[in-house]
Amino acid sequence: MNSQIFSPSYPESRMRRLRKGDFILRMLTESNLSTNNLIFPLFIVEGNGVKEEVSSMPGIYVYSIDEILYVAEKCIDLGIPTIALFPVIDSTLKTNNGIESINANGLIPRTVIEIKKRFPELGIMTDIALDPYTIHGQDGILDDSGYVLNDETIEMLTKQSLLHASAGVDIVAPSDMMDGRIGIIRQKLESNEYKNTIIMAYSAKYSSAFYGPFRDAIRSSNNLKKGNKNSYQINPSNINEAIREAAADITEGADMLIVKPGIPYLDVLTKIKEKFRVPTFAYQVSGEYSMIKAASLNGWIRNDEIILESLICFRRAGADGILTYFALEAAELLRKNN
Repeated sequence: MNSQIFSPSYPESRMRRLRKGDFILRMLTESNLSTNNLIFPLFIVEGNGVKEEVSSMPGIYVYSIDEILYVAEKCIDLGIPTIALFPVIDSTLKTNNGIESINANGLIPRTVIEIKKRFPELGIMTDIALDPYTIHGQDGILDDSGYVLNDETIEMLTKQSLLHASAGVDIVAPSDMMDGRIGIIRQKLESNEYKNTIIMAYSAKYSSAFYGPFRDAIRSSNNLKKGNKNSYQINPSNINEAIREAAADITEGADMLIVKPGIPYLDVLTKIKEKFRVPTFAYQVSGEYSMIKAASLNGWIRNDEIILESLICFRRAGADGILTYFALEAAELLRKNN
């Protein structure tokens, strides 16, 4: 062995000095995770006393309004600032144009009103899209060939946004990926005295295979069948397209952006955050949750450690916050660790 290796100057830098104990690891932590960074997605259904586990998402449930109030209270107790609501619509109410999405007495407006009545301090975010309400499972209105019509869909989305804002929603989150919808929704919110309603745009929503369990939860899998959303969601191979989408949404009036899915698209998240420096969120989607949960239930990985590691990855990549089905578990772990 070369004797130079053992000279007094070898090695010039010992990086392990800065990993020698817990105190120094804590001092030099670059990315932090707290409950303030979490948004908990929740599935809501008609009925009373309903708490049904989603078969493909162990530990995640579909709740009726009365049951979701208990979850909302738990979120407040754990310091989770915001929940995101997704409706599970009865099949008899689904139509080609998703007209139930603008029913003033519909599931989402009533849920928002009840939660705000009990817990006004809890932030509420709602999905602005038609797929839970359409008989075909697409995010918009179709023409005779099955193509999703852009402008006609935006008209419905705008009405849906106004309805949610009138019910007391804090954040409307258009997830449809129609061109120009942020500008029109912003304009209508402004002209209808909802100037303080936040728009969190799904700017980089990819046409991904990771959404399967979510579609099981909202019961749209059978509606979509073997269809896809390639004509409006982004090709997983592309990143410049996502940057252009983000730029357009910011110009049109979006306050915050979402990248979806999460971990497989951390590169997209980082580039968007670095380029635009606006509040940027990631969605750790149902497929990501189910893979981690299935592996942990089988004893292949350590559940608690991988939950926190997966979430800190988003923070390291630049996310200001994360929509995650692990929100309750993560909040409890963070409380325990503190």
